[in-house]
Amino acid sequence: MKTHIQIKNEAECCLIEIEGTIGVPEEWQFDDPDTRVATYERFRESVARIAAIDADEVVVTIRSTGGDVNDALLIHDALCQLKGKVTTRCYGYTASAATIIAQAASEGCREISANALYLIHRATSSVEGNAEELEAQIALLRATDDRLASLYADRSGEPKEQFEALMAENGGAGRWLTPEEVLEAGLADRIIGQASERRSLTQNLTAGLHRLAEALGFGEREALPEDRQTLRTTLEERELQRRASMLLNEGQQTVKATDIAPIEDPAMADRTLSANEKAYAHDAKAFRRN
Repeated sequence: MKTHIQIKNEAECCLIEIEGTIGVPEEWQFDDPDTRVATYERFRESVARIAAIDADEVVVTIRSTGGDVNDALLIHDALCQLKGKVTTRCYGYTASAATIIAQAASEGCREISANALYLIHRATSSVEGNAEELEAQIALLRATDDRLASLYADRSGEPKEQFEALMAENGGAGRWLTPEEVLEAGLADRIIGQASERRSLTQNLTAGLHRLAEALGFGEREALPEDRQTLRTTLEERELQRRASMLLNEGQQTVKATDIAPIEDPAMADRTLSANEKAYAHDAKAFRRN
C-alpha cells in the first residue's frame, strides 16, 4: 500500500489524513522507472504542502502501521515547523514510523483512540553486500535506534533508556502497547473516545437542573462563609424544588382530558327484529295470555 496523504483546508483549521505505508520504501523506488519518480515526487510534494500550511490549527489523523523512517522524519520535521497548533490523533494500529509523526504535535496535543494499539521497535532493513557493507548498515540501524529513542524521550520527559528497553522487547520487534500504557509512557497526552468522556445520565440531569435554576432566577451568588453558604444552598434547593413542582402542577392543570362523546346504544325497541325473534316474541306473548 502506498502512502495516502490528504490535506484539506477548511476555514482556519487544516485536516491532514495519513493512511497506509509511510513514504516510499527505498527498494520500491527502483521497481518501475516509469512510476518511480512520479510516486516519490507526489510524496515530496505532500511534505512540501504540509510545510507551507498557514493555519491557526492543524489536525493530523494517523492510520498507519509504519513505513520508511526517513520519510516519517521528513513529515515530523515539516509539522514541527508549522506556526499553528498541531494535534495528532492515532487510530487503529499505529506502529513504527507512524509513531514518529504522532510525536510532532504541539504541547499537550498528542491524542490516541481508546481502541488503538501502539508499537515502537528497533529499526529494520533489508540489505545485501559484503561484510563492510553489512557492517555499515548495522551502524546505521543502531544510529537510527538511538535517534528514535532520543525523540521519544524528548517528547515524553522520560529517560531514554526506558524507550530503548521497549524497542528491544521481543528481539527488537517491540511490543504492542495499550492506550493506557502509551499515556503512562508519555507518548500521548490524552485518550479519546473513552466512555468517561460521554455525559452520564446524572450529568445530564444536573445540567438540566442548572438550566432550570437559571430560568427561575438563580444567578451568580456572592461569596459567603462556608456555614452560611451551605445553609443558603439548602434553602435554594428547596425553593427550586417547590417552584419546579408548581410549574408541573400548572402544566397539568392547563392540559384537559380529551372529551369523548358517550356511546348511544340503541334501545331494544328500536332494533329491527329478525323473523325468528318475531316468532319467539309472538309465542311468548301468547303463552303469557294463557
